[in-house]
Amino acid sequence: MEEKIKELRAQIDEMTCKATRMEELKDIRFKFLSKSGSIPALMKQLGSVPKEERPAVGKLINEFKTWATELFDEQEKLFAQKALQLRYAAEAVDVTMPAKKHKAGHMHPVTLVRNELIDAFTGMGFTVFEGPEIEDDFHNFTALNVSADHPARDRQDTFYITDDILLRTQTSTGQIRAMETLKPPFKIVSPGRVFRCDDDGTHAPMFHQMEGMVIDKNLSLCDLQGLLDTLAKTVFDKDTKTRFRPSYFPFTEPSVEVDVTCCECHGKGCSLCKGTGWIEILGAGVMNRNVIKNCGLDPDEWTGLAFGTGLDRVAMLKYGVNNIHLLYDGDVRILDQFRK
Repeated sequence: MEEKIKELRAQIDEMTCKATRMEELKDIRFKFLSKSGSIPALMKQLGSVPKEERPAVGKLINEFKTWATELFDEQEKLFAQKALQLRYAAEAVDVTMPAKKHKAGHMHPVTLVRNELIDAFTGMGFTVFEGPEIEDDFHNFTALNVSADHPARDRQDTFYITDDILLRTQTSTGQIRAMETLKPPFKIVSPGRVFRCDDDGTHAPMFHQMEGMVIDKNLSLCDLQGLLDTLAKTVFDKDTKTRFRPSYFPFTEPSVEVDVTCCECHGKGCSLCKGTGWIEILGAGVMNRNVIKNCGLDPDEWTGLAFGTGLDRVAMLKYGVNNIHLLYDGDVRILDQFRK
């Protein structure tokens, strides 16, 4: 038995000296001290030892077990201390090194334009009214006097969810819901995302618009031009001028396209404005009587002024972006140029 103990002790010494990781030491401890290990197995062999020698042999085995346990405990403490030292070294901070710079976030160019317009119109007494992005046919088309055979209703141009439910194609739906819920007179702007089946350098399937509407008595195109002139000066600069051109929209009569002096050449003529000195930025007009009637108001008592602009288009013109996809590709090198 003494020979077996000497042999096992030599094995333990050799193996613990070679161990380089805590996991290896635990495997060695398990091999020798677990219930099925080599040292408990010695106790099971006491039955084969002469009766008079058993106490001495048992004592010898217990002393060997105590020695092995203390050895493994000591080695584990050394490995734990070494691991802690390595961790401290890895987590050490050199206070003489310059601090890491963390870039602050900033607003998207479309958000900047949106906020500028909201600030301008709320300063004139407008309130913000946001409608749902998923709309029904009535609010998106019918109530806006869009005929049943109008091309905009085609599935090639509009994202339909069901035959009657769709992703709104214009924020004009907010005007309809405002007239249904608010008591006139009132002034609202309705910004938000809209969706159309269109995708090229100046169009995207998802983009942003802002509609504005005034419901009051005895309004005219002169009032509308005053509002839009303020809009143009807010977005671009105080010297920006506006002009109206006759146009057609189902929901306004008369309807106009609104141009502003080119933000690049200031009306002199350049490649951006194609030599004309003017750039079209929005559509507007006096609200069609049918639209007012569709929303439960009396068109003989109330007059409506409506206008709508694409926030993405305004941002592109203001910041010189020539492709709408640059606004949404998520390239921080581009977006960082709009930091304020």
